[in-house]
Amino acid sequence: MESLSKLSHDPLVHTTLPSTLMSKHLHLTFLELLRFSTVILLTSIETLFILQQWKPFFHFLFLSSFILFFILKTFLSKPPSVYLVDFSCLKPPSFCRVPFSSFLENSSMFEFHDAESLSFMTKILTSSGLSQETYFPPALHYIPPKTQQRDSIKEVHMVLFPVMEDLLSKTKLSPRDIDILIVNCSGFCPTPSLTSIIINKYSMRSDIKSYTLSGMGCSASALAIDMAQNLLKIHRNSHAIVLSTEILSNGFYSGNDRSKLLLNCLFRTGSAAILLSNTKEAKEYSKYKLLRTLRTQRAFEDKAYHSAFREEDSEGKLGFTLKRDLLQVAGETLKSNITVLGSSMLPLSEKVWHGRPVIREIAKGLKLGDRDMEPALMTLHRFGNQSSSALWYELAYLEAKERVNKGDKVWQLGMGSGPKCNSVVWECIRPIIGESKRGPWADCICQYPIMAVDHGI
Repeated sequence: MESLSKLSHDPLVHTTLPSTLMSKHLHLTFLELLRFSTVILLTSIETLFILQQWKPFFHFLFLSSFILFFILKTFLSKPPSVYLVDFSCLKPPSFCRVPFSSFLENSSMFEFHDAESLSFMTKILTSSGLSQETYFPPALHYIPPKTQQRDSIKEVHMVLFPVMEDLLSKTKLSPRDIDILIVNCSGFCPTPSLTSIIINKYSMRSDIKSYTLSGMGCSASALAIDMAQNLLKIHRNSHAIVLSTEILSNGFYSGNDRSKLLLNCLFRTGSAAILLSNTKEAKEYSKYKLLRTLRTQRAFEDKAYHSAFREEDSEGKLGFTLKRDLLQVAGETLKSNITVLGSSMLPLSEKVWHGRPVIREIAKGLKLGDRDMEPALMTLHRFGNQSSSALWYELAYLEAKERVNKGDKVWQLGMGSGPKCNSVVWECIRPIIGESKRGPWADCICQYPIMAVDHGI
């Protein structure tokens, strides 16, 4: 998506309501008129019964039949199915690439990192499973890094606008066709909000339902899908877009606490845009149908709650701490999620968040093979840990490898701070073809899997 051309979303073009919005308003108006007419009819019939001095039995029979009809209607009516129409993942521009040598050379020129920290980061990078092709935002290529508000806002523009435009282009939708917008980003929560930035950029409708999720960690994208599903159960004939990213310039750690330096070494730039819909037509052209979502929390337990925590170090420098018992906590959180998920558990095709140690701990517990772990490990190798958006790079990997067929079920698993574990289960409802020629893997999918990254930790 590096070569994406910017779409034209001139607010002056949209001087009238789009046809989908007009039809939706007409539909709602019709339903209101139908409800009002029903009440008038009921009142008229009951008035007639009273004027004709019918026996109470007929009043009771009529009202009971009417109530029974509405109870059965409510009981039998099911919420509309939710479909994943398509999704887009960011391919950062090549000038954002950060080889190990550049990362370490720049770090050695920072006044705030001592020799022990540099040695520690060298070891982490060597055993991380990352390649030399991962990306940092432009602000972190400066010496010292730029971490001001304005730099983080520029990063927001860089990571969210391209995926939004690519998704709209692929799905042939106008920004004004979108009814629900959810943006998740854990560490950066500006005012106006991230959703407001998107709405302003694309001149979206005044009645759009917008939500910004922060502090949800690497599980936020799966959580946002769950939230979108709940909204689409209520708002019929609607389109929802979920934007998932993490802003790295805002979270860069400038101290020497080893537990906080890990994120500087492992986290890299990435973002994803996902279009969900519950319209009747969506079934005909969507990639997946949403089968199940499940959220599991362990924030009630102190040890789990403090295993991944954003806090200040002894010098007052803000950073994100990853404690040694993180793997144990991840395993316990995953176990509780899978226990509830029960019979819905499927062959693993989706992955988690911190890198090879967590991936391997989960693989061990679920008795997974190398092929099951491949999408997560290859995404970590090519793009680094991209927090919540990594789920979509992994699914894009499977699609590019043509491993998702119609009828297959895909399990996305996101784990994040809190801690929390979120599962999303999809069913592929149409053939997935041609994805190896587009998306973030288009220029390198033939090089994967790289088995060398499977050694080490």
